Amino acid sequence: MKRKTIGLLAYILFLFLPVYWLLMMSFKTNEEILGELTFWPTNFTLDNYAVIFTDPSWYTGYINSLIYVSMNTVISLLVALPAAYAFSRYRFIGDKHMFFWLLTNKMAPPAVFLLPFFQLYSSVGLFDTHIAVALAHCLFNVPLAVWILEGFMSGVPKEIDETAYIDGYSFPKFFVRIFLPMIRSGIGVTAFFCFMFSWVELLLARTLTSVNAKPIVATMTRTVSASGIDWGVLAAAGILTILPGLLVIWFVRNHIAKGFALGRV
Repeated sequence: MKRKTIGLLAYILFLFLPVYWLLMMSFKTNEEILGELTFWPTNFTLDNYAVIFTDPSWYTGYINSLIYVSMNTVISLLVALPAAYAFSRYRFIGDKHMFFWLLTNKMAPPAVFLLPFFQLYSSVGLFDTHIAVALAHCLFNVPLAVWILEGFMSGVPKEIDETAYIDGYSFPKFFVRIFLPMIRSGIGVTAFFCFMFSWVELLLARTLTSVNAKPIVATMTRTVSASGIDWGVLAAAGILTILPGLLVIWFVRNHIAKGFALGRV
């Protein structure tokens, strides 16, 4: 038992070591980072965070990312909820093939769809807009959302649907007031994964934007200047990039726990 505890602690320390190192770097100057090895800042500074919160090229990147990620999460859920209900409750010609085709979109790398998206959005005037990135990420997040939600919905007995119809509920009223509350854990899990996949995606977000909707992931890859890489600012940006994910986990933590135990995750 003691060996297992020691092994678990060592594993946790190993996982958190990169985060700790990144956090310490965010409070150091570039000279100290590039100098001798130190495990904590000798000259503690908040200048790196001050750069991010005062420089529009940095803080607008976070705003842009939050905008298109939120839009993508909402759109993915609105599309996936009725689609998942159809797959879980009805049988129709080609349903299994269509379900598999949805999953193949998730399996394909983003680079495959990069050129079509770029040419299409440039033609219709959507290039460098938040909705462009949000819609592009739907190609991957909607199949994932349908797959997760279908597993939760299939776990709800069909008799509940029939009882609601006998009681005089219309489908929209039944779906919103009765069915959705029963799968709220699944919705929380789905929202979490959609948010995280859209938040960390780099290739599409960087290629489909230039100035007005440039996300933070694109800004972080362009920190090289004539004086070299600003390691301290880059570390501070990395810490601030982790925080939205932690906040999402905190707000949906109960749903995630139930989702991993009951749903298709």
